[in-house]
Amino acid sequence: LFFDRAARYTDIDPGMLQYIRGSHAVYRVSFPFQRDDGALEVIMGYRAHHNSHCTPLKGGIRFSESVDLQEIEALAALMTFKCAVVNVPFGGAKGGVRIDPHQYSDDELERITRRFTCELASSGFLGPSVDVPAPDLGTGPKEMSWIADTYSSIYGDNDANAFACVTGKPAQFGGIAGRLEATGLGVYMGISEFMQQEDLMRKAGLERGLAGKSFVIQGFGNVGYHAAKNIHDNGGRIVAVSEMNTAIYSSNGLDPEELLFYVRENDSLRGFPGAEQEFRGAQVSQILELECDVLVPAAFQKQITQENARRVRAKMVCEAANGPVTPFAEDILEKKGVIVVPDLILNAGGVTVSYFEWLKNLSHVRFGRLTRKWEEQSKELMLDSMVLNGKEIGANPNLRRADIIKAPTEGDIVRSGLEEAMATACEETMYRSKKLGTNLRIAAYVNALHKIQKNVDSAGYLFS
Repeated sequence: LFFDRAARYTDIDPGMLQYIRGSHAVYRVSFPFQRDDGALEVIMGYRAHHNSHCTPLKGGIRFSESVDLQEIEALAALMTFKCAVVNVPFGGAKGGVRIDPHQYSDDELERITRRFTCELASSGFLGPSVDVPAPDLGTGPKEMSWIADTYSSIYGDNDANAFACVTGKPAQFGGIAGRLEATGLGVYMGISEFMQQEDLMRKAGLERGLAGKSFVIQGFGNVGYHAAKNIHDNGGRIVAVSEMNTAIYSSNGLDPEELLFYVRENDSLRGFPGAEQEFRGAQVSQILELECDVLVPAAFQKQITQENARRVRAKMVCEAANGPVTPFAEDILEKKGVIVVPDLILNAGGVTVSYFEWLKNLSHVRFGRLTRKWEEQSKELMLDSMVLNGKEIGANPNLRRADIIKAPTEGDIVRSGLEEAMATACEETMYRSKKLGTNLRIAAYVNALHKIQKNVDSAGYLFS
């Protein structure tokens, strides 16, 4: 529905729109699996290739009981548009295995992951130049390292770039500094950029800037935590946070690092000291209806629907998860004057840094390794040569000389690249929104559609 609404604002040929809308290829597999106790199960897995206007294709692999082909195809399409919005040269893909990972041992999860990897690779749905997965719901660096090891063991003898078959790996196993926090950090960067837009903030009834605003974070996984931490560190006030079975509220604000420590110790937010109000079980969803300046859904899709949209009291809804606001819910929010910042932009930090990791794997060298010492030496020479009134210029008294000449680490370079990508995407979206008089989601989709069309037109139509 979002696609169709955006398409009305373009002059793209209807046939081209039909081509862009549908999936290019889908793969469904089932295989027998023996549990640790000897019981036999059948595991279902899926992978969808949405659009190959750019290759390789990119998208996460999720482990969840809710996984089905329709969900995977929809998320693959979102990946296509997300990559286009942040100018990452990948097509969109998505994959999943229909299991509850909490019900399986680490040994079982490893065997499932490695078998699924073999199935994908043997069918042309995995490879550094074909399809490069990443972590998603229920998966993380551990599963990505199993995928990389399996693929490189099978194909590594003939492919020096085998480790580029997947991103989101541990840093010590072919990953990149900053990938773990990339999606949450990108959420913060995107929110910060949009909250500097005076016209947008006027529509929301807010002053410019993130500092001092109240935030509600739904979801305290990897994305929710890193988004909350960066918002808090830059002056935002986190008044409520939820996880799977518990939500807490404090008008004085919550420290995400204290929450993370408590969750690690207690496996839940339940009983967190300092919480003024606690929601449990079915009440957890009420966190979406708390009064605040900015609501950040960072959990699952379809969290704000026609049923509860009228009860949302936030002035801005910033989508950190994939598809947390349904189309009809967004219509209701717009009529109320609520600004919705779409997942298409805010959730793109992960794929942006995954792109950097893929580039690193292809170049086989850590970012900054070849130039870091040269940069430090050149800065030192520059400082030594700078004089004023015949005297050497002293460094800023608040900074040590070593801090001034220090060259960027890989993490610094990654953060800089992510910030540039998010700032550019926000700027392009705001420009299109003002030009067309549309909301931010339609503007982002229109930008994505035009970029995809240009790529397809440039490539031409092979054998057709």
